[in-house]
Amino acid sequence: MKLRSWQHACVKKALKVYQSQSHFMCLATPGAGKTVMAAELAAKLIEMGNVDFVLCFSPSSEVNESIRSTFSRRLQKRFDGLIGAIGSVFTYQSMSSLTPAFWQLLHSHNVLVIMDEVHHLKGTELNNANAWGEEVLVNIQDKAKYTLALSGTPWRSDAAPIVLSKFTEPDNTIHCDFVYGLKQAVTDAVCRQPNIALIDNDKIRLNDNWESETFTSIAALLEGSSFGYEALIHNQQICHYMLNQGVGKLKDIRRTSPLAGGLIVASSIKHAKQLYQTLVTDFKQTACIVTSKLKHPSHTIKSFRQSDIQWIVSVGMISEGTDIPRLQVCCHLSRIKTEMHYRQVLGRILRVTSCDAQQAWLFTLAEASFIEFAYRIDQDLPDMSVVFEQDEQQELNLALSHKPTSTEFNHDVSSNLHFSDISLSTKAAIPPHLTDIEEENSYNLALLGGYKEQIVRMFDTHLLSS
Repeated sequence: MKLRSWQHACVKKALKVYQSQSHFMCLATPGAGKTVMAAELAAKLIEMGNVDFVLCFSPSSEVNESIRSTFSRRLQKRFDGLIGAIGSVFTYQSMSSLTPAFWQLLHSHNVLVIMDEVHHLKGTELNNANAWGEEVLVNIQDKAKYTLALSGTPWRSDAAPIVLSKFTEPDNTIHCDFVYGLKQAVTDAVCRQPNIALIDNDKIRLNDNWESETFTSIAALLEGSSFGYEALIHNQQICHYMLNQGVGKLKDIRRTSPLAGGLIVASSIKHAKQLYQTLVTDFKQTACIVTSKLKHPSHTIKSFRQSDIQWIVSVGMISEGTDIPRLQVCCHLSRIKTEMHYRQVLGRILRVTSCDAQQAWLFTLAEASFIEFAYRIDQDLPDMSVVFEQDEQQELNLALSHKPTSTEFNHDVSSNLHFSDISLSTKAAIPPHLTDIEEENSYNLALLGGYKEQIVRMFDTHLLSS
């Protein structure tokens, strides 16, 4: 494997640190190649005779597939835990089912234990640990020859403690032995330059029976009323607008990068089906869906990775660690609003390929936390400018009733929206509104202003080239 400069440096630093301590923690931005680095470090430790076996743990079986393939290729041995294998990979969920006989391996042999996306493992001692963290504290801490913690997500000082971590004073932040941030990754052309589009509306009228109130932004609506964010991300016309933006951007990118793909992050399986239907019916896109309910979701992801299908709609299956480099556009319509999830979703579209069009676009609603996350990412890049652009305003009439009917969802939105480059069907067969938001609130909402997008560009091209 050809290593990147940061991977060489990290392996070198880890080998030095392991001379005096058994734990090493690496924080590297999503898409930088942490798995390849970890496989190289494992290979070096095996070649030096310091390690007999390697055990990896990750949050999902899909990530496990990527780890298994990478380690097997680099170590030139099986990595499936069977006779003759050099190691194996497991999910964190499976740790509790591993027997004492399995954990005995750490007592009888020199084992390197790798914990991917270690921020899932909470606790520095048993009384503050979550279930997965407890397994590490009981079965791995002080028993493995070496441990390697990997994360692609920066965390704040007020986050819950992470297993095996050291904390620095006086701000009690977690100490990382090696850090490779987004700014470095983009400067090194290891990751794509991110662009974040915050979709908003400047005149929102909220009707409650005979009363009416106007809001100048989505953030103001959500803060100043009982109208919920989940109702917005399920609303057909709002979804239609966001998908239109994503489809248009992907179309532009595919002119020079024909295999580029897009990701839709949905909030539920029903929501995913609705978004899928809109993509294929209104926008004539090729698409597939991957959820935990599929018998073999990893097969769907692998098939999409190797195809030219335009979109994949996901419910919690394509986030941290899932490697699909051709993804370059993402529409974030998940109900999850944590910074960790936000950064992981952004990371799915940052992996570089050999194509010329190395763009990365994330579309979200301009909800308060998403605005904050976007600007916090900007703070990670202090030497690079942020540019705001006003998109062409488009008139929109939108009504969200207490008990929507299928007729309301079959309403021809093309009469109210004037999109470019996309041909809308006049009677789209949209499935009935999801019943899980019928009780979200009892208001009618009219978005009568112009949709606008605030484009947060993390870098100026001339600064990167200077």
